[in-house]
Amino acid sequence: MLKNILLTPVGELQTNCYIIYCEKTKRCAIIDPGAEAEKISRKIEGLGLIPVYVILTHGHYDHIGAVNFMLEKYSSNQIKLAAHEAEIEMLKNPMINYSIMSGKSVSLKTPDLILKDGDIIEVSEYLKLKTLHTPGHTFGGSCFNYDDRVLFAGDTLFLESVGRADLHGGSFDTLRRSITEKLFALKDDIVVLPGHGPHTSIAHEKKNNMYLN
Repeated sequence: MLKNILLTPVGELQTNCYIIYCEKTKRCAIIDPGAEAEKISRKIEGLGLIPVYVILTHGHYDHIGAVNFMLEKYSSNQIKLAAHEAEIEMLKNPMINYSIMSGKSVSLKTPDLILKDGDIIEVSEYLKLKTLHTPGHTFGGSCFNYDDRVLFAGDTLFLESVGRADLHGGSFDTLRRSITEKLFALKDDIVVLPGHGPHTSIAHEKKNNMYLN
């Protein structure tokens, strides 16, 4: 993993929350802050980072549980929430983001930055992420490509596995197409940072992922 990316597994499902920051400006984005807000904040503040975005790969409760805390805590930075346009309903509805089943009803505002496929998120002049809409796990599930070196994959692609397709907005055929047509078109040596579990690479998944071969 690159030195400007911090991994913090959070919550009962050990969701991988990532913090990616610009070494020159200290501006950062928090990707999928699912729980344990104070734990995430300690990492941010320990490096003197300036959060300017919360970016969501999708809207399931284990990826959004600490979002409202982050938006309030860092409001003086004019921090923005970014998510795909097809995910807005899930972000707002505790029934379909499944937070109500976890005992904590989570509802988010409409994102400040409503994403479409190909959109660029500019964390700083030197740090930009490209949006790849990869539906199949959810309607608006998305991955984020950093400099053709790292892919934040959410629950789309895991080490030798793929995301569930049996929940609201899920479709295995759609998920498979998202991965094989969009993610597998990326460079083989891109490091894939998933929403749960260890990292992998595009090359490894092309060769070893039984769900896609």
